[in-house]
Amino acid sequence: MAASSKSKNRLEVTFTSELTQGKRASGRSSEGTSASSADSSAKSKIWEFIALATVPLVLVLGNSMLVPILPTLKRELHISSFQSSLVISVFSITAGVIIPIAGYFSDRLSRKAVMIPALAFFGAAGFLSGLAAIWHSYGLLMAARAAQGVGAAGTTPIVMALVGDLYKDGTESKALGLIEASNGSGKVISPILGSLLALIVWYAAFFSFPVFCALSIVALLVFIKEPKRDAKPLPLKQYVHKIGTIFSKNGRWLLISFWASAASMFILFGVLFFLSNILEDKPYSINGVKKGFVLAIPLFGMVLTAYITGSVIRKNGVLIRWLMNIGLALMVVSLCLAIWLNHNLYIFIGLLTVSSIGTGMLLPCLTTMITGVVEKAERGMITSLYSSLRFIGVAFGPPLFGWMMNISQRTVFISVTILSAVTLALVFFWVKPAKQVK
Repeated sequence: MAASSKSKNRLEVTFTSELTQGKRASGRSSEGTSASSADSSAKSKIWEFIALATVPLVLVLGNSMLVPILPTLKRELHISSFQSSLVISVFSITAGVIIPIAGYFSDRLSRKAVMIPALAFFGAAGFLSGLAAIWHSYGLLMAARAAQGVGAAGTTPIVMALVGDLYKDGTESKALGLIEASNGSGKVISPILGSLLALIVWYAAFFSFPVFCALSIVALLVFIKEPKRDAKPLPLKQYVHKIGTIFSKNGRWLLISFWASAASMFILFGVLFFLSNILEDKPYSINGVKKGFVLAIPLFGMVLTAYITGSVIRKNGVLIRWLMNIGLALMVVSLCLAIWLNHNLYIFIGLLTVSSIGTGMLLPCLTTMITGVVEKAERGMITSLYSSLRFIGVAFGPPLFGWMMNISQRTVFISVTILSAVTLALVFFWVKPAKQVK
């Protein structure tokens, strides 16, 4: 009996030991599976971010890549500076008008159902623009650029709404910051890329649009899985009523935010147009790829700042308010100093870079607040209205800067200093986000 009891005890100890080891092994296996799943999820998000970032990158090429070749286009087509600036403006004005319509359809159908055909149309119209340049047809070029604007309407504004659909909280802010950074990266790359393509032939940039659009379409189809809608789209009357309700509750700060984004884009593209023209004249005589690199310097400051801002704000309303006001203050101070310090190119580029850094602080904050104020079903329309006004700011930048340059350079910087100061005052007194933005 004693021997049997001892044998039984040994069996129990052995069984318990094996059970414990089994649990530990199972725990390690579970932890390994969990870590593997987390790594897979992180990699998946990286590819999603890259796919989303291609859309604003393609869009911004539509304008910024053409800035360095505008003086050449003017000579080749025998047109005025004002007419050459309209190559930028007609694209942006058309996009600004069509964007709200694209936003409405993205709310009723799906984001990708609008974005993918829009990118295809954008690329096709770019090819037509290239043919117009070869044939030296200014009328056809303007029509093709207007068509590109129609395609552009269904791109970046919709991707902002899609980011709000896909992510929440800090991930959403980070993704929106990446969208702004991608937008800015396009502006940095565009002058250099446009100048490099011009070495082949001056109108080569137009024929690059179909290639970039095709790559973006493939990225969206492969890496982005749009979440299903929880509810059926509202009838038009109810939809419009909900949009009206949003503006009745948040209209004041929303409209000021729209104004601030439009003003910042007006200044940014106006400054690019200004730089592109003065760099080719004496005493600088900077042309080609070198000019592209100079144009890229202020934009690089904006890109880096936009990405960092989007990564750190994490829906923190207090930080958002601080960064918006600091960004606008930097714009006011740097543009004011540029009134007198625009004769030394190094100092002048430095001041414009500081102004661009201010823009990089401002835009991700505005985007985060605006996408957070609405539910998924109405997000497309609100982000589209926001983007529409940004496009209108871009549209008026080059022609108005060109007109002011004919008066004097000082007139240019006095005007934009006043504009940025008024915007700072409006944002400081009227845009006060909650401590935690939704």
